[in-house]
Amino acid sequence: MNFTIAVELVFWMSVATLLYTYAGYPLMLVILSSLRPRLVRQAELTPSVTVIITAYNEEQDIAVKLENTLALDYPKDSLEIIVASDCSTDRTDEIVCEFAARGVRLHRQPERLGKTAAQNAAVEEASGEIIVFSDATTQYQRDVLRTLMPNFADPTVGCVTGRLIYTDSTSSSVGHGARSYWGYESFIRKHESDVCSMIGVCGCLYAVRRGAYVPLYDEACSDFVIATKMVEQGLRAVYEPAAICSEETNIQSHKELKTRVRIITQTFADLWRNRRMLNPLTSGFYAVELLSHKVMRYLVPLFLMVILGTCAALATGSIFFTIVLASQILFYGAAVLSALLERSGLHVRLLAIPQYFVLGNLASVIAFYQFLRGERYIRWDPIRTSGTP
Repeated sequence: MNFTIAVELVFWMSVATLLYTYAGYPLMLVILSSLRPRLVRQAELTPSVTVIITAYNEEQDIAVKLENTLALDYPKDSLEIIVASDCSTDRTDEIVCEFAARGVRLHRQPERLGKTAAQNAAVEEASGEIIVFSDATTQYQRDVLRTLMPNFADPTVGCVTGRLIYTDSTSSSVGHGARSYWGYESFIRKHESDVCSMIGVCGCLYAVRRGAYVPLYDEACSDFVIATKMVEQGLRAVYEPAAICSEETNIQSHKELKTRVRIITQTFADLWRNRRMLNPLTSGFYAVELLSHKVMRYLVPLFLMVILGTCAALATGSIFFTIVLASQILFYGAAVLSALLERSGLHVRLLAIPQYFVLGNLASVIAFYQFLRGERYIRWDPIRTSGTP
């Protein structure tokens, strides 16, 4: 085999892997969910519910969030609200205490150990049969609990997540990219739920059986690991698209990059810590989901670099590879241009997808480097530009 053929083989293998990651895997899920859907048995249920709102320095949004939660359409004698403050240093705790007469309880951590530790501690104080986890910046539709609960009539369901709708009042490029990306993610999650189990839930809206909740290690990305903990118990995490919440997306690329790096670094650590679940002999099709949705997705930057490099090596003697190389350069150039325009306050929707694609894959590279260095994220800080609309 000569050099040109070998390089072409590497190119086509990388392209095939990339196509499987973004199109082949979703297509496989659609086919499987059509042929053998794993339905959820639902029935009218109103179990006791504890809503846990984790907060750190959320004085800007916490009052609106509590009003939103208190207004939920659910029996008041079956609804408990706990705010888990991770040693907030602003007026968050003071504002929460103002709602004490309306039944809201404050749990303040004695030491700042991060979001997951605060959730664990709040669960210990919860009395509800079902625990609902929320963020301080998330707004729920009034029927969200009544929509989530019927799924727990199925004894195989341990966790239920809802549908997050990102809003962007500024029509920013990053916001548009994030909304497009999340729409794609939601599509995949729905079909993973239909086939087997979701591998991760929406961190600002998910409900767990109290008896199935397992305290997580402090550095865990809780909305990712919780699904694995359900599968380990023979349960599943399912998607309920009718349970809707909304949240303002990041509108600045450096803040979105910071968010993506934090999440992916935590996920790398979680995948390594739970690596036995990547074995199909251990977890069945759930392992295929983890490998396809997470591992392959985070390897995309490697495939992209190989494709770019092989095209550069082959472009001299081939019009086809010259065109493919030029197309890649134009795509990455569009991403850079979008970022530069953003700094000038200009947003071009046509360039938003290339910008967010490059941003997401750059985050994977940085996150992998941080993971290898042993860096871990335990604490978190609010980074959204504006308060809850």
